[in-house]
Amino acid sequence: MSASPLSLLLRTLQLGDGTFPVGAFTFSNGLESALQTGVVTDAASLKRFVQGVASQSAGLDGVALLHAHRAARAADLRQLLVVDEALMIRRVGQEQRLMLTRMGKKLTELGERLAPGALPAQWLQCIRDGSTPGSYPVSAGLLFASLEVAEAEAFAVHHYGVVSMMLGAALRLMKIDHYTTQQIAFELHGDIDEIYQQKANCALEDMASFSPVFDVLVAQHEQATVRMFMN
Repeated sequence: MSASPLSLLLRTLQLGDGTFPVGAFTFSNGLESALQTGVVTDAASLKRFVQGVASQSAGLDGVALLHAHRAARAADLRQLLVVDEALMIRRVGQEQRLMLTRMGKKLTELGERLAPGALPAQWLQCIRDGSTPGSYPVSAGLLFASLEVAEAEAFAVHHYGVVSMMLGAALRLMKIDHYTTQQIAFELHGDIDEIYQQKANCALEDMASFSPVFDVLVAQHEQATVRMFMN
């Protein structure tokens, strides 16, 4: 699907928009538990937490997205299945897995309309028949490749999505205004080149993350009796 540079820019922005209908607004990515347990109490601790989760996501989801993008460019469905499995066995927590698979399926269903083709159709069928979990990062890598969005830009959009999801949740969970969340986002986005360079050459088997605090918070949320978000 060829597109002019401006059309490609607009389509990339569309996929990264917070209103893109894949259900991201229903998840806080651990932030709700972080606030309930006192890990996050103010703007400074919010920024540190979002930065930490974004870094953790880059080492897992971001690496998976890059490998999925490359597999899609090579029209290699088998490798997409390998990447999907490799990511999901590293993602602990029922709610985290639910987030990745629910958003992944919605993205794939919408992506098949935006960028129809043999590989997206095969990928959607694999999700529907249970052959693969269909995680969001792998589905995103496939969609971005189908739209001819370069892998660096695809990685950046995914990073943006993680940050914006959590800051959007913060506006509903704590006393903080849009000015502050936008400032946090602006500052965190300044590190994206360095983060991409760190992950671009990671092999699939190097995909890993050590984040015990985050994993405990995810587990704590599963047992919470009062909650606003699905994780």
